Amino acid sequence: MFRNKNVWILLTGEFIAGLGLWLGIIGNLEFMQEKLPSDFLKSLLLAAGLLAGIAVGPYAGKLTDQASKKTVMLLAGFVRAISVVFMLIAIATGSIWWMVVFLVLLQISAAFYFPALQAALPLIVADKDLLQLNGVHMNVSTLSRIVGTAVAGILLVVLPLAMLYVGSLVAYIGIFILTFFLNIDESKDHQTAKKGPSEETSFKDVFPIIKGLPIVFMTLIMTLVPVLFLGGFNLVVINISELQDSSAIKGWIYTAEGISFMIGAFFIKLISDRTSPYIILFACSFLIGGSQLLLYLADIPLLTIVAFALFGFSVGCFFPTASTIFQTKVPKDFHGRFFSFRNMLDRITYQIVLLISGFFLDLIGLQLMCVLFGGLSIIMTTVFYSRHKYLQNRTRTAKQDT
Repeated sequence: MFRNKNVWILLTGEFIAGLGLWLGIIGNLEFMQEKLPSDFLKSLLLAAGLLAGIAVGPYAGKLTDQASKKTVMLLAGFVRAISVVFMLIAIATGSIWWMVVFLVLLQISAAFYFPALQAALPLIVADKDLLQLNGVHMNVSTLSRIVGTAVAGILLVVLPLAMLYVGSLVAYIGIFILTFFLNIDESKDHQTAKKGPSEETSFKDVFPIIKGLPIVFMTLIMTLVPVLFLGGFNLVVINISELQDSSAIKGWIYTAEGISFMIGAFFIKLISDRTSPYIILFACSFLIGGSQLLLYLADIPLLTIVAFALFGFSVGCFFPTASTIFQTKVPKDFHGRFFSFRNMLDRITYQIVLLISGFFLDLIGLQLMCVLFGGLSIIMTTVFYSRHKYLQNRTRTAKQDT
């Protein structure tokens, strides 16, 4: 797998793009802390970009299945680079509205880029290597987050805020150039582009596929559990920083969560052949709920780090497993539409959780909100697990009767 030039291009590009993304995210948090006092208003601002991504999702899915994955990634990369210009204008003018333009363009770009990327991965390696590639890809993404947040923290001390976005722009231009060197053989992929007018594809065609694959449907539902934590992640980090009256804790949180994520993504490769993917998903979901409950003690720095480390390890096992299930079980003809739908589902749930998080942070505070979300995560996981066991037993009984 590691002799494949495309693998190295994607991994290198992911690292560079991740640096740019996290320079921008830390810059966003800093800009919002200066301009918006309310957590709920911060969540509304972030939700504006997510709405734009949801709106273009169906078209992004169809285009990814009908056009070259490389072309879609290039167009998305170009829009992503252009979006940074508007954030530089926002900083120069002090206007929140220019930041909204920046977030809208950035999320539209992501709505096209990530389904194309996920659909491209099964085309550059064999199915047996997908779990390893997903794990390595996510580890590279996490490493870029660790480095990006550390560099951003240093740059904020010594340079103006605008320089973070200049760094972001340079990174996005870098990944745009790297994408040109991808060489993906899509002849073995979908036959969609060869279909006649009477067989024109529709975004809705993906829904019967999902319904007919129980493992895919269940995994999609299970992804709601980590989203309960991830949706308001940045708002939670800001509040912990304020609760502990420490700017440094932000860096420690991102670092602990990132390193643990990498350990989890490595660990999952060791146990995946001996453990059911469902067992992995359910176990990780319970751990995610436990890490949220632990944040009731968010005023204690050590326990805060432990909670985020536990969460990082859990999602490091969860997401490579889920991605591999999707890439191997969903037919390649539908990958673009499926990953676009998944992207839309993630954005909708992220937006809802983001708004709820902002509301609860203003209403009941960080610690009670974490207890509420942690309890809900554990209840959801218990219900999903009970349903899974019921279906397993019913299937086993039906086989015995026949």
